[in-house]
Amino acid sequence: MCGRFNATFDSGVKKLYTSLNINKVLDKPMDKRFVKAADTVSIVRVINDSRVVQNATWWLLLDQHETSFKPSKYTSFNTRFDKLNTPRSAGYQAYRQSRCIIVVKGFGETEFQNKKAVHYYDIQAESGGIILGGLAKDWVNKQTGEVTTSCSVITLAPHEKLKHIHSKAMPLMLPQDNSLINSWLDTNNTNVDNFNHLLISHIPQNLIAHQIDKPKTYNQISKPELIKAD
Repeated sequence: MCGRFNATFDSGVKKLYTSLNINKVLDKPMDKRFVKAADTVSIVRVINDSRVVQNATWWLLLDQHETSFKPSKYTSFNTRFDKLNTPRSAGYQAYRQSRCIIVVKGFGETEFQNKKAVHYYDIQAESGGIILGGLAKDWVNKQTGEVTTSCSVITLAPHEKLKHIHSKAMPLMLPQDNSLINSWLDTNNTNVDNFNHLLISHIPQNLIAHQIDKPKTYNQISKPELIKAD
């Protein structure tokens, strides 16, 4: 997961949001083709037993600077699956207390060799949208009392069907099953052992992959590749 989303709010993504039975829209869902790490993204989470849409900084660890928060020097737009059960790790408490989901049209991957990019890909749902499993954290400004929310995407080990695109990791794509989503967002559900099966690399829906020229211009330079669900 290389730090970019396609957050286009098209009819398919809108339909997916509708299926989530959201109680409150605190912030209107993002409608943006290119969202990069440390930008604002839309998340769905439960606050005070109410399922809400809320905007968050896509960088889990924040530092306070005077009257505002800024991304920490420690990279944290992703949280590795093998760190979720490590006490004192950045995502340990959030995994147990404030899981969230991020609804997107697609995501981007960049393959590096010797610290140089060798190709860029955009991957999106064949139809509808994708639900990414994430973590959220609230930060209280010590001077003003205002709350800033941050988030990260959980990443898994690479999947055989995606290794030619990105050889190091893949995002956690949650199956679009209402009971599973309910369990994931339930802040009272602290038995994370129930989610162990989700931390095994899995593709729950058909995806379409394109090689692109650059992340910011996202011009397709290859034919579409269908990546079938497992």
